[in-house]
Amino acid sequence: MISAAARAEHLIAPSSRAQTCGRTLTLRCPGCFRALGSIEYGAGSVFEPEIRCPGCGFHLAQEQGIWNALPPSRQHHYERFLMEYQFVRAAEGRGSPDAAFYLALPYKDLTGRNPRQWAIRSRTFRYIAHKILPELQSRTEAPLDLLDLGAGNGWLSYRLARRRNFPVAVDISINNRDGLGAAAHYLSELPTLFPRFQAELDNLPFADAQFDAAIFNASFHYSENYTKTLGEAIRCLRPGGTIIISDSPSYRTEESGHRMLQERRASFMKHFGFPSDGLNSLEYLTGERLASLGERLDLSWQVHQPRYGLRWALRPWLAKIKRNREPSQFRVYTAQVKTK
Repeated sequence: MISAAARAEHLIAPSSRAQTCGRTLTLRCPGCFRALGSIEYGAGSVFEPEIRCPGCGFHLAQEQGIWNALPPSRQHHYERFLMEYQFVRAAEGRGSPDAAFYLALPYKDLTGRNPRQWAIRSRTFRYIAHKILPELQSRTEAPLDLLDLGAGNGWLSYRLARRRNFPVAVDISINNRDGLGAAAHYLSELPTLFPRFQAELDNLPFADAQFDAAIFNASFHYSENYTKTLGEAIRCLRPGGTIIISDSPSYRTEESGHRMLQERRASFMKHFGFPSDGLNSLEYLTGERLASLGERLDLSWQVHQPRYGLRWALRPWLAKIKRNREPSQFRVYTAQVKTK
């Protein structure tokens, strides 16, 4: 069954391919950073099966509609992480052979395997959709060009496209259950599928200054270098564009975050036989970390607190009573890039 919120989006879904006509995405080589020209939004898989860089010879090709923008050396860098990540995600019941599962996200988990997580994701999305995106659209007075960074199966890009925006989905995982390949399920409900790129967040295959916002949805904490990751997103934003970080765990203190990381790795070792440390991900945020990023990148953060229910709100108090470590909190952080 489709929720009321999901049904409402059908009323504002794009109605024809003509709405994407003339919308272009300008690329740059992830090897030598040379300009690679443009592809038409939604038509790339038809007219541009591959692009070769005239400078370094990097081969930007697509398979099943996904552009591969990972240089060979970086593919090797992510091999272990992807192998372990996909194993854990499969064990946790992520993904489904049923297209209805993907079309219901984030409002409902039809597998029943991870309902609490999706309840959080849905409330975060509602907050962004109703509180943050309308403000951005009031500045542009036009549909938004959006980067979905760490897009996973593409559910956020799907929801953004249904709201007449133009998302581009980026992730290093491309499998058909939990990665960018799963986004093929959304084509039944969209006039044309949003562009998908296998790329690392620290080296995006896009030219400068062409997006209105970059959204890290439950993905920013996978970064191995917050400054570099944010700097690359900022490069791709137009002056006055907005960074949005959501559903990354945050703590008041470094000690709490470090303890969480130790507990998590011990749990993974017990259940899966490895600590899940294939990347040197930074894993969490603190106020101090955000302040430092703000100073380095000239960002002024706004902190938003979606409501996740009474049970969630009571978690810090229960942890204190039980003398457990501080539980993680999920917030939405936004910052506007200074105009030049």
